[in-house]
This record gives sequence, structure tokens and C-alpha cells, in this order.
Amino acid sequence: MQNKQIHCGVLASFLSVWFVFSSTCFAVEKEETTKNHRIPMEDVQRFSNAINQIKKYYVKPVDDKELFDNAIRGMLSGLDPHSSYLDEQSFNELQASTSGEFGGLGLEVTMEDGIVKVITPLVDTPAFKAGMKSGDYIIKIGSTSVQGLSLMDAVNMMRGKEGSTIDLSVLRKGESKPLTFALVREKILIKSVKSNLLDNNYGYVRLTQFQATTAQDMQKAIKYLKQQANGQLKGLILDLRNNPGGLLDSAIQVSDAFLSPQKNGKEELIVYTQGRLPGSHFSAVANASDILNNAPMVVLINNGSASASEIVAGALKDNKRAIIVGTKSFGKGSVQTVLPLDDKTAIKLTTALYYTPSGVSIQAKGITPDIVIEEVKMGKVDETADGIGFSEEDLSGHLQNESDKKSDTKALVVSQEEQKLLHQDYQLYAALTVLKGLAVAKR
Repeated sequence: MQNKQIHCGVLASFLSVWFVFSSTCFAVEKEETTKNHRIPMEDVQRFSNAINQIKKYYVKPVDDKELFDNAIRGMLSGLDPHSSYLDEQSFNELQASTSGEFGGLGLEVTMEDGIVKVITPLVDTPAFKAGMKSGDYIIKIGSTSVQGLSLMDAVNMMRGKEGSTIDLSVLRKGESKPLTFALVREKILIKSVKSNLLDNNYGYVRLTQFQATTAQDMQKAIKYLKQQANGQLKGLILDLRNNPGGLLDSAIQVSDAFLSPQKNGKEELIVYTQGRLPGSHFSAVANASDILNNAPMVVLINNGSASASEIVAGALKDNKRAIIVGTKSFGKGSVQTVLPLDDKTAIKLTTALYYTPSGVSIQAKGITPDIVIEEVKMGKVDETADGIGFSEEDLSGHLQNESDKKSDTKALVVSQEEQKLLHQDYQLYAALTVLKGLAVAKR
């Protein structure tokens, strides 16, 4: 197998999963196909008859190229939501999609039952800021119904000139009528790593996508967090929520940063793939040392965590390196291979499935958290109501604790930070609570 970078996910900018095998593998496949899978002549004749009938009776003239392009599209779209035909424009866009810069709305989408389904809105993009959510179904793009459109057609309609506007009509679970979002297209520049220090000693790293430099940027962020924590972190939260995927190489490198080549006398497996052909079998094992020196970890996931995100979460979970917190991930566990048809076109074909180290397929199952924490909004609590918050110190004339005289302003600041986190991001607050428990247990 050639050493190629592999994409995971289907961005609205057509950042697609692709997996390239060696030409030898496909030469073998071609030979087997010729030998064992000859197309019956009656099927060839039926296909030819269909083309002739269309050209003869369709309401307007259709040229051969359009018919053959549509035939290829139809064959692939009938297989699964991720196999597709790449015309010249799509092929060029796919080849240029690794830079992390593209124009559009910032939506990760797939096709489900003829309707465009949102896998996740990318963080800090027009769709995210407008309030679109994972699981939304796009039923209209502008005035055009999505029913009957291919995924690529829908994606092309959502893309456009920077600064132009587009209305999306969306069905959302729990809403009685469609929602309408007026979005302004932007040039999407994705910074894949964001980080900050929580409670002075706990690191927080959010990965928004797996790009070519994500693992390197993440390690730099962690080193800086260590410096802020006076040389050592008590633990780390790795936030993969709403991360649609990216490069498989990057996902492997991110996982490898927290695993060890040998643990308990055996290699730590990161991920492997299996398909029908021998060339589709691939595995990755840990090669580096743990950047955290075995400090406890919590990984945050949700329904918007897909593909490469699920590979990382699965690797860290199965190797018992991290506790997974949040809600079940998306379940995008298939591998797509880009196979050129000529110099300008190609097909993107599902050729294998991803498996976690314990042998569990991610496809349509996703990663189930060790601790399920739903995304909820916490309202402000009136601590004076029903006696909540009433204690000895509220009694008039209570005896003062001697330690009160040594005011701990640092603890007060931490408490305020956690209260803010509780109301802004309950899942992150819960993850930090779990991480602190792990740190205490380790100590």
C-alpha cells in the first residue's frame, strides 16, 4: 500500500473520504474482474436499449456524454450515500481540499433517503453561528426542493460567491414546522486546534478538523499548556465535538501522541480497515511516546463527531487511555477510494470499513461514550430559594473558622470559572469534573 494521506468526512466544500491503493492492487482486481465477473450480454443490451429509447423519445435532445455521466452517477448513488461520481470540477475540488480553506457555509453533510442531512456545522462558520445543528434535514435550498437532487448538486447550490446570501429550509426533530436560516457565504478558514488552561492545571484542546498539520499544532498547544501549568498538567480534555473528520494520517498521529509503542508487553493498535480485496487491509499501531506522561484524559464527543474523530475516540477508548464523555458519535466508518477514470474524472467508491482496536466496526454504530452526558442548558440557580445554599455560615453570630482569615482568592476565582462553565457548556463542565476525579484517583 502506498503511503497516502486519507480523508474522512464529507464537507459541503466536498472534503471527502478518499483512500488510494497501489496500482498493483487494482491491476489484480482488474484481472479478477475480467476473469470472474464478465458482464452478461443481455444486461449490456438492456442498457443500450435504455439509452436508445431516451435519445429517441425524451422531451428534449440529450447528448451521449450527459447520458453516460448520469448513468455512472446513478450506479454509484444507488450503492451507498458516500460513493459518487467526480466530474472534472468535483475532481479538482477534491484534490485541492486539503488546505483547510474553502468557500461556502461550513456544513458537513450527507444524503439520507433523498434528503440532505447535516452531520455537523463546522465551528465558527456561518452555519454554526446561525444555529444549525447536527441532525437537521435540509429540504430546500433557496426556492429549490432538495428532493431529487444528488448530494453534489445540493453542495454546489450551497456554495457560491463570498458575501452572497442563501436561505436554507430545515426540518428539525422536536420542531412542528420547518426552520428557515438566512446565511451569508464566507471564505471558510479553519483553524483546527484551539486550547486553553482550565482551573490552572487541566488542559483543554479542541480539534475542529483533522488537517495535515493538526497533530503537530496540537502537540505545540499541549507544550504551551504545560508551560502555563508550571511544567505539568494534571490531565487533559480532548474535545472532538462537531469534528467531521479530515485526514486519516492526522487522526493516527493525534492518537499516537497519547499512546505508547509497548504497553503491558504488546503493541497498541490505533485503527485497522478491512474490505473485499487484500489491498484494502490496513492497520496502524502506536510508534511515539505519550506526550502527557500518562496523565488522565477525557475525550468529548457528540453526534457531530464523525469519521477521523471516531477513529481517535475509539483508539483511546479501546486502549483504556481515556474516558469518553458526551453522546454517541455519528457512525461514519466506511473508507472511500478515489479511482480515476481518465485524466479529468474519477469515482469515489466505498471499499472498506474502519474498525477500532477491539474489532468493533464504527459504521452506522459510532462510538458509545463511557459516560453519557447530554447537551443541556443550565439556568441560573436561585440559591436562596427553598433553603438551597443555606448553611452554618449564614447563621447570625456563627463561630468563624480560623482558616477563613487566610483568604484563598485563587479558590474563589476557580469557583467562579466553573460556575461560568456550568452555564455555558454543561458537557465540558461534566468532563472537567470527571477529569478531576481521575486525577485524584491517580494521585
